[in-house]
Amino acid sequence: MSNDRTMEHHLRPSATHASRWPLIALICLGLLLGFAFQGTRGLWSPDEGRYTVAALQMLDSGNYLAPAYSPDEVNFSKPPTTYWVIAGSIKLFGRNSWAVRAPYALAFVLTLLILYAMGRRVLPEKPWLPGLVYGCAAAPFMASNIVSTDAFLTLCEALAMLGFVRAAFGENDAGRKRDVLLMWVGWGLAFLTKGPPGLMPLLAVMPFIVRRDGWSGLRRYFPWSGIVLFLVIGLSWYAVVIVRYAGLLHYFLHQEVYNRIFTAAHKRNAGWFGWIKIYLPVLGVGLLPWWPAVGRLIRRWVSARSWGADSRPGVELFLVLWFLVPFVIFCLVQSRLPLYMLPLFVPLSLLIALELRERVDLRQARQQVLLAVWIVVLLGVKAGAAYGWHSRDDNRQMASELHAATPTGQYQALIFVENTAVGYTIEEATPWGLRMYLGKPVYGIAWLAPEGADELCHALHNERSALVVIDPGLGPDAIKPALARCPARVSELGMWRGNVLKRVEL
Repeated sequence: MSNDRTMEHHLRPSATHASRWPLIALICLGLLLGFAFQGTRGLWSPDEGRYTVAALQMLDSGNYLAPAYSPDEVNFSKPPTTYWVIAGSIKLFGRNSWAVRAPYALAFVLTLLILYAMGRRVLPEKPWLPGLVYGCAAAPFMASNIVSTDAFLTLCEALAMLGFVRAAFGENDAGRKRDVLLMWVGWGLAFLTKGPPGLMPLLAVMPFIVRRDGWSGLRRYFPWSGIVLFLVIGLSWYAVVIVRYAGLLHYFLHQEVYNRIFTAAHKRNAGWFGWIKIYLPVLGVGLLPWWPAVGRLIRRWVSARSWGADSRPGVELFLVLWFLVPFVIFCLVQSRLPLYMLPLFVPLSLLIALELRERVDLRQARQQVLLAVWIVVLLGVKAGAAYGWHSRDDNRQMASELHAATPTGQYQALIFVENTAVGYTIEEATPWGLRMYLGKPVYGIAWLAPEGADELCHALHNERSALVVIDPGLGPDAIKPALARCPARVSELGMWRGNVLKRVEL
């Protein structure tokens, strides 16, 4: 009898072992949604090509300090983390679209794990639920297939907020110092990924601490050791490049901070209506399939019911501040793009999970079927974008057409001469992703800029031969005076996508 009981005890799964299955299932879900069809779609202009070409330039030049489009064109519009990560993946897995996008799938999975860790503090009975909400929401899922800075920024901000959640809502003070240091490591990485926007959740943390613990409570979350960690991780790169490149501090403060916040210089949905046009659709469509839970949340808040119905007093107020403070700032800032909303899906996922904790029971067959159907829908959308959607901005398709027009072995680089005087317009117009598929450096020339002709001549001197694509608004005659000063011979090859295609040989 005792032997039977002993055998029964060994055969029965332990509580610890059983509790691992939701985490394992969450990881498997993240891997499936994140990596499925990840390398199938070509790079799309403008952003995917821009980030990829900077990583390729780092690999080819060995200069990992200064991001650049080409040997002549540096690009300090973003800090280097995104380029470093993509370059590392390409180094490991080769020059292909899967290698470029693999880090985004990994960031997606790691964000799910961080949400699980947060769930253990704010929703201990179902810690897997915030990760499930985030992983199945349309916006985070689609963002895991888009080359940008925002997926990495979301991961870094989530890491920082994990440290704060553990420190602020822990049951004892034993690990608080370690958790606060983790928070500042996350802020440092966020700043190194996207600069000042990476610190916006910190603006929500401070009023929450003051309201709950008073002004004196701030001291526990701003230790000198944490500040030093942030400065070393987040600001060291800035300090080095500002010293090495004259005028860079002015560029950062004027172009990347002042112009983005207060002006329409970047032409990214400025004006009072811009945030409505960009952010509301992203939040609306991006929160599928969780609309019913969001509706209940909004109704409860509008009815002025007391927050904090969860077992951790203050958690819901903190999550609302985490979403609301950055959202209001994003609406006021004059540079607006859809993926700016991505980090806000982390607090939204936690809020939705708190709302759903009594309603979601995946032991029910009906909920299992609904979840499975939605996962199939998500994968179908991703497969459709990979196989069925033919974008005119697909750089892989462009590369095929260029290769058909002229064998790539006949030229060493591609030079795009654009009918613009603004440098950042070149970032949007030039198909930088061609470098991935053709293996040739790509140059973008703002022809109407004062230095446009000199930049074209210099690019031609850098390369033994180049294929020059001229904006149809300019035509070949526009560049002839500049070419006369360069040792180059021009021969017309024909038309490509409405651009006059020229081949220039030195």
